[in-house]
Amino acid sequence: MTVRERLESNEKLILSENACLSVNTKGRERQEEKCPLRTDFQRDRDRIIHSNSFRRLKHKTQVFLSPEGDHYRTRLTHTLEVSQIARTIANGLSLNGDLTEAISLGHDLGHTPFGHAGERALNSVFPGGFRHYEQSLRVVEKLEKGGSGLNLTYEVRDGIVCHTRGKEADTLEGRIVKLADKIAYINHDIDDAVRAGVMCEEDIPLEIRKALGFTKSARINTMVVDTVTHSTDDIVFSTEVQQPFDELHKFMFEKVYTNPKCKGEETKAIDVICRLYFYFTEKPEKIPQAYYYIIENEGKERAACDYIAGMSDRYLLSIYQKIFIPDSWVDIGLEEG
Repeated sequence: MTVRERLESNEKLILSENACLSVNTKGRERQEEKCPLRTDFQRDRDRIIHSNSFRRLKHKTQVFLSPEGDHYRTRLTHTLEVSQIARTIANGLSLNGDLTEAISLGHDLGHTPFGHAGERALNSVFPGGFRHYEQSLRVVEKLEKGGSGLNLTYEVRDGIVCHTRGKEADTLEGRIVKLADKIAYINHDIDDAVRAGVMCEEDIPLEIRKALGFTKSARINTMVVDTVTHSTDDIVFSTEVQQPFDELHKFMFEKVYTNPKCKGEETKAIDVICRLYFYFTEKPEKIPQAYYYIIENEGKERAACDYIAGMSDRYLLSIYQKIFIPDSWVDIGLEEG
C-alpha cells in the first residue's frame, strides 16, 4: 500500500458520509499517473500554492488600494484567512479538509489588480463582461503553465467557479468555501477599516455586536461554531446569525465599501485599467509573447483582458507609467556651447 492509498483509506474511516472522498473524484481533464504520496486533492492544493498566479496575490488589493501600512490585508492574506476558516468548518463537519483547502487557495486567483474596482473596469470594457470567479477558473484551466493549465480535479475547479454567485458547488466542501469567504472578508474588512480610521468597533450597531460578538475573534468564532452546529445537508448559518450578518454587511456597505475615504482613488484605478486595455487591444503586438497563443485562438481583447487581470497593483502601475508617463530627462553633463 502506498502512502496515498493509506491516506485514501483513512478518509473512508474518518470522514462523514457527506464528504467528497479523494478516491471518488470525477478526475482531471487530462489523465495523469497518481502520486504515490499525495491524494488528488492534496496534489491540487500544492499545484495552486506553487503557481505564478498565487504568488502575485501578495501585491493585489483587497479593500484598500496599495496600502502603505504593513498590516492591511492583501488578496493573498485574505486567501489564507479564508483557507483557515474553511478548514476549521470542514474539520468540524468531518468533511474533506484537503479539498476545502485547495478550493480556498484557488478561489481568487483570477482577481484583478485594485480589487473589485479592477473587476468593474474590465467588466465595463471586455466584450461579454468580466467576473473574477470565472477568471479564477480560466487561470487554472488555461492560463497557468503557458496555456496548459494546472489540470486540477473537477471538484476543485467546480468549487472555485461557484464560490461567489450562480449555482452552488456540487460538493459541501465547495459550499464551505463560499461561506468562509464571507466570514473572512466581513471581519477583516472591519479590522482594516478600524486601522485606517474609517470606523471604530463601537460604530457597529449594538444589537449586531450582541448577536455576533464584540471583537473580530468573537465574531469569527460565533459564525464558525454556528455553521458547524447548523449545517447538515447544506452549509448554512442559523437564522439567529444570518439576520445580524446581513445587517452587518449592510452596515459595512454604507460605512466602508462606499466610503470616499476608502474608495476615493478607485476612479483613477478604473481609468488606468481601461486605458491600458484599449492600448493593448489597439496594439496587440505590445502584449507579451506568452499571450500570443490567446491572441491567435481567442482574439486580442481576450489576451489584453487576461494580461491585465493577472497583473499585481504595482506591476500595472509600472506598465502604465512606462507607456503613458514621459521619462525624466537625464543630465549627462555635456558642456554648453
